[in-house]
Amino acid sequence: MSTASAGQAVPARHMWPLYAAGFTTAFGAHGIAANLGGHARGAVTSLLVLGGLLALYDGAEVVLKPVFGTLADRIGARPVLVGGLVAFAAASALYVVADSPGWLWAARLGQGAAASAFSPSASALVARLNPAAEHGRAFGGYGFYKSIGYTLGPLLGGVLVWAGGLQLLFAVLAVLGAAVAVWALLAVPAVPPLPRARQTMLDLARRLADPAFLAPTAALAAATAALSVGVGFLPVSGRAAGLGTVATGAAVSVLAACAAVVQPRAGRALDRGRLTTRTGITTGLLLTAAGMGCATLPGLAGILIGAALIGAGTGLITPLGFAALAASTPTERLGQTMGAAELGRELGDAGGPLLVATVASLTTLNHGYAVLGVILAVGPFLTAVRRRPAGG
Repeated sequence: MSTASAGQAVPARHMWPLYAAGFTTAFGAHGIAANLGGHARGAVTSLLVLGGLLALYDGAEVVLKPVFGTLADRIGARPVLVGGLVAFAAASALYVVADSPGWLWAARLGQGAAASAFSPSASALVARLNPAAEHGRAFGGYGFYKSIGYTLGPLLGGVLVWAGGLQLLFAVLAVLGAAVAVWALLAVPAVPPLPRARQTMLDLARRLADPAFLAPTAALAAATAALSVGVGFLPVSGRAAGLGTVATGAAVSVLAACAAVVQPRAGRALDRGRLTTRTGITTGLLLTAAGMGCATLPGLAGILIGAALIGAGTGLITPLGFAALAASTPTERLGQTMGAAELGRELGDAGGPLLVATVASLTTLNHGYAVLGVILAVGPFLTAVRRRPAGG
């Protein structure tokens, strides 16, 4: 077992398990969610039950991510990362062994709780294993592989369910979680917890209320909200415009591909000084707002251009937001900060579609896009992100 040195970037081989962990949580979340409605035999008896199963995973993450983030600071991020991956594998295997509706609920809850452990721990390790000057590149790479997981989840998940049912998908996730856990145990260097000054609840509240935390977290939540709305509602707009499944699927693929391509490039531009967090996040919010505006235009062109702009905007925001958080957080509190930031993203993931759906139910879907677009466009006027020295 190796130990990471402060201030020095670790070799790339030590980062790959962290990228794999990001892929695992994204693939597991979207791969199963996209296939529950049509393939969970006897488990999904109504839309209300389906909504409950979908919310179970995210609900566990909302409650537990800050808890596990704080635990990672206390005992070290590596044990929490490996333990979370092992628990993810065990929860996935649970449904493989016991194929029944009740165990599906238990497995989904277990997966969400496990992802709450290894997701913020992976983010904290990305920051700890790289010097502040390379955080953009590191978080860009992490976001890239997470985007690949979101993109491939519904597609590969559908193929696996077609070939062997929902149990085969859970079996693959069990093997994936176990393999990444072993890989992380062997390849990720130990990062011992740092001494921490005593922190009261008032201290924590003040730190989380600091604009240096709130601004990038709000931007990350907004980006996640837009991404979730794009993935969920652009196909609806396509069908309403008379487009086929191939065209609507292409729109979602364009969105995910743009987000995946932009993230590492944005991170490298930040590290080389060609981009600042404030400029990049502001540009990302405006691009995403423009994408929402284009989604209101009729026909395939509006949907595809909207998807590309939403993907590019969220791809800019994600690595820059995490880099800003890492730069403004004391190193010994990185896990806690990343867990709280992930909570913000989960709220955006749920709140964006809920907002658009509520407005659409009262007016039209285009009005829902417009309302979210206005909120995103106002964001830059409320966001003052500045990059601070690491540990500042």
